[in-house]
Amino acid sequence: MGLGRLIIRQTHAVLQTQVPLVRDKAFINGAWVAAASGKMFDVIDPASGKVVGSVPDMDAYDTAKAIQAATDAFQTWKNTTAKERSEYLRKWYDVLVKHHEDLATLITAEAGKPWKEAHGEVSYGNSFVEWFSEEARRTHGEILASPTRTKEMILIRQPIGVAALITPWNFPIAMITRKAGAALAAGCTCVVKPAEDTPLTALALGHLAEEAGLPKGVFNVITSSRTNAPQVGKLLCESPLVAGISFTGSTAVGKLLYKQSSSGVKRLALELGGNAPFIVFNSADIDKAVEGAVASKFRNCGQTCVSANRFLIQDEIFDLFIERICNKMKTLAMGFGMDHSCSLGPLINTAQAHKVNTIVQDAIKKGAKIHLGGKPASTLGERFYEPTLLTNISESMMCYNEEIFGPVAVCIRFKTEEEALTIANSTRQGLAGYFFSNDVPQLWRVAKGLAVGMVGINEGIISTAEAAFGGIKESGIGREGSHHGIDEFTYTKYMCFGNL
Repeated sequence: MGLGRLIIRQTHAVLQTQVPLVRDKAFINGAWVAAASGKMFDVIDPASGKVVGSVPDMDAYDTAKAIQAATDAFQTWKNTTAKERSEYLRKWYDVLVKHHEDLATLITAEAGKPWKEAHGEVSYGNSFVEWFSEEARRTHGEILASPTRTKEMILIRQPIGVAALITPWNFPIAMITRKAGAALAAGCTCVVKPAEDTPLTALALGHLAEEAGLPKGVFNVITSSRTNAPQVGKLLCESPLVAGISFTGSTAVGKLLYKQSSSGVKRLALELGGNAPFIVFNSADIDKAVEGAVASKFRNCGQTCVSANRFLIQDEIFDLFIERICNKMKTLAMGFGMDHSCSLGPLINTAQAHKVNTIVQDAIKKGAKIHLGGKPASTLGERFYEPTLLTNISESMMCYNEEIFGPVAVCIRFKTEEEALTIANSTRQGLAGYFFSNDVPQLWRVAKGLAVGMVGINEGIISTAEAAFGGIKESGIGREGSHHGIDEFTYTKYMCFGNL
């Protein structure tokens, strides 16, 4: 197949479209290659259940080749000037912008995102390449004030080496560009291992990096099925040629990678699971809170790491909030992403659909009240789930303690600010938190009191290239985006000039 355009038919919605930029080979050392074993695996459109394409099912042998290619390329890439790296990234950004619509179509085809959301992700993902093309020239060192007259002291920043980037399926472009943009800007080379569900977008990024003229071996993409993913990840963590790991995904996998990386004491950046609280206080503008709640909860069908997971509503306004968010949820149009009127697509795979339904049924059995939804949207397909609103939530329910990662809003009453913060912080996760209030002193108290890495204050959408993205506790270590994003891919070297 090589580079081609596949026809994707979403039969239930009687829709079809051409999917551009499709590759059926991996990208190693500037060449398009098959797995040494010759094995392939299929990529499925989660909306229709149809095969979108097939890609190489690579193993540790193939991964070692990619690592070596990145290692060889690093010997010259590390010596490029910041200006040169900036120009390469800018060219890549320009190519990505030129293919904006093609990339959005591909995301909808393999991730199931509604058309509008897919377009939004492409803009968001591209923004990281643009941002780091600019930040590449601002990776400064320091001149220190010497304590003696015979010494001068300088700090410089140097790239760590080969960076292994392991990315999830929920943002097929943005989770790669957020990492690769920073790594390339710092002077590192990359081996990208995308999620099994969404490898086609990663391969498209490889093709467009090639089109932009990035040197061979600087940006490599390897693909593998769930069967081979453990051995691929293990090698990336344990290979002495890999200097750092940047991973976005579940806390359980992040802990495993953390352990595997310890043998080489690698640089590690982990963006892991969340259990984000969304607090609405009595003083809040309820209409704005509802808008923010729906935007945070139902973007990508609830499949985002910063998605609101537990809605904490103050007692006085609880009933009114439930009424208004229920009405707003009824306007969500569920369907197939190629239908431009669709605002809510499918879950990524059948395992995720089963997990969401299990969490909802557990809550119902333990006394939760259903205001809306509560079951699969089986008329659309096996991976669709109705937007669901639950109240009467107790601590014994799975939805109280686990990240749902689906279109399910659980609402909990509270009486005081102290109670809200206690509930919000009663989790080992600490990625994002949100709250709505018009009490200015309360804004500062709660923002500082939430045990999370990021806080949305009267705002449900907080992600942007300019901001530092990351969590605390078991939600990870390190930061992505902002000028801090390059820190994960550089060492600080101290140079002391003596006998002057």
